[in-house]
This record gives sequence, C-alpha cells and structure tokens, in this order.
Amino acid sequence: MKLLGFNFNKISVEKLSEKPAETKVNTNINVSEIKPVKVAMLKSKEDVLGVKFTYNVSYSPGYAEVDLQGAIMISLEPKVAKQVIKEWETKKMSQTFQEPLFNLILAKSSVKALQLEEEMNLPFHIPLPSLKPQDK
Repeated sequence: MKLLGFNFNKISVEKLSEKPAETKVNTNINVSEIKPVKVAMLKSKEDVLGVKFTYNVSYSPGYAEVDLQGAIMISLEPKVAKQVIKEWETKKMSQTFQEPLFNLILAKSSVKALQLEEEMNLPFHIPLPSLKPQDK
C-alpha cells in the first residue's frame, strides 16, 4: 500500500460543557467509502483507491468532541485492490488491509487532533513523552 494523497475535508473541535472532575477519552475511526479512482497522470501498474474516513475523539461525559473527516488516495496491486473492493461491497475489510489503512489515518489524524486539543486547552487523547528523574 502506497500513500498517494491525504487531506482533511472537515475539521471540528468543540467544548460542550465545563470540564468534569473525571474525563474519559474515546477514539474512533470510521471508513465510509472505498472506491476505485482513475488517475490519468499516473502510469503505474497499480490500481488507485479512494477512501473516505472519519476520526473522532470524544471526551465523556459530554465534555468535548474532536471530529476530523478526510480522504486518502492509495495505490495497491491490482489483485489486492479488486479484493478490497469486493469485500467493501458488504462493508468489510480484511485485517491485512485494515491495519495499514488505520495506521495511516492514525498517524495523520492524531497529530492534527493533538494540535487542536492544545489550542482548545483539552487534555491530550494520547500520552506525550516526558522525562522522569532517575532513581539512585
């Protein structure tokens, strides 16, 4: 799987209430569309697929939401691409396709979500590295 393009179509962050004493953070990825894409500029033996997705970070109970919607263009071997499209007819993905796809989405979307969380003074949805004193 090769990444040809990645862009966000919608970026939304909203605080819904005052920060509760205890906050739970949930992250979700949803793929809404996978379809073949014709790209005249590329003269490759690989097939190109377009994937639409939603990445959501939810702070419960009802504290805040970060929503990102986007699209990815990837190239795959023709045999693999046909199999992905066939499986997607029933809204399913094989684990060998889903894992690298979700890792692409996570890599790009998590960075954008962290930036938005910083700007809105929200707790980060993933722990950042930090230094700790060494025990003597």
